[in-house]
Amino acid sequence: MTKDGFRVTPWEISGKIDYERLIKEFGVERITPELLRKIEHITGETHFMLRRGIFFAHRDLSWLLNEYEKGNKFFLYTGRAPSGKIHLGHLQTWMFTKWIQDKFDVNLWFQFPDEEKFFFKQDLTFEKIEEYLQDNMLDVIALGFDPKKTHFIIDTKHASLMYKEACKIAKKLTFSMVKSSFGLTEQSNVGSIFYTSMQTVPAYLPSILKGKKIPCLIAHAVDQDPHFRLTRDILPKLNQYKPASIQCTFLPPLTGFEGKMSSSEESAAIYTTDSPKEVERKIKKYAFSGGRDTLEEHRKLGGNPDVDVSFLYLKYLFEEDDKKLKKIHDDYKSGKLLSGELKQITINKINEFLKNHQKKREEAKKMVDKFIFKG
Repeated sequence: MTKDGFRVTPWEISGKIDYERLIKEFGVERITPELLRKIEHITGETHFMLRRGIFFAHRDLSWLLNEYEKGNKFFLYTGRAPSGKIHLGHLQTWMFTKWIQDKFDVNLWFQFPDEEKFFFKQDLTFEKIEEYLQDNMLDVIALGFDPKKTHFIIDTKHASLMYKEACKIAKKLTFSMVKSSFGLTEQSNVGSIFYTSMQTVPAYLPSILKGKKIPCLIAHAVDQDPHFRLTRDILPKLNQYKPASIQCTFLPPLTGFEGKMSSSEESAAIYTTDSPKEVERKIKKYAFSGGRDTLEEHRKLGGNPDVDVSFLYLKYLFEEDDKKLKKIHDDYKSGKLLSGELKQITINKINEFLKNHQKKREEAKKMVDKFIFKG
């Protein structure tokens, strides 16, 4: 951890997030207007998360798009380590991933590394992880992924498929490489040291199954980049493509200060299973406001939408129309729109989304088996 408390790893985020610093420290590239135009040329549109810089960085995305245009279609890879309930922050990456699947007509390999948090959380049992796994799969399915093109890989269930490849990767990794990438120590358990080998496998598993090299695009929040830096180092040694990746910023917690929304902090997160009343309570009680202290001050000076969590949730997830978002932004900044009114707009948007999502979650209970890879 640095003197200012800033730290970003796959398991810990602290301090005020400095994305420019992450670009430099992680060595990722910022998504350029030229790259956005290329995506729009292929897909016919630009996703609002790209337009707004929510997905802001990448590795080898230009190469991947060039391969696609040559007819070498890529596959998608993302995942979720089941260790709690799903909240809105998780959905951000998956909603964008679904858009890519639809627009490029590609397969998605979705990894559920059910051993990861077992290694990294002392009090988490496999029995509890299994409960979270069954619940988490419903949220992924509810987003509307194509069951014919979406393959769930569960590490312990698919160990016979993955372990031999993980061993090949582990043979190329050293403790020093893993230690330096993740800040592990000599007191870290052996499983935590080995785990990255398993997380690497889906980045080239379809290539192994098809017997030919297939490009891979990994969509993830930027804190997961250390895993895939190692993946990119190792796979060429196994005569496989380096995976391309696209990284997003973090959906802020309700408290709006530092870090990202977390499953372990109920006052900082809105879960996909929250009731309308619970959503309203959380937004009204916890959502950090960019408004002024008094009504008179707010009318005169206006609010700050750039730090207002209710506005940020609209920007990140719930208002795709740029013109509508700009009007909300401008009205709030001018003082025309009050903090309570902005919160109510966001409450309505979230509850409208969750009503539909929760219905699809129930329907998903009958569909899980269609998504679990049978190969």
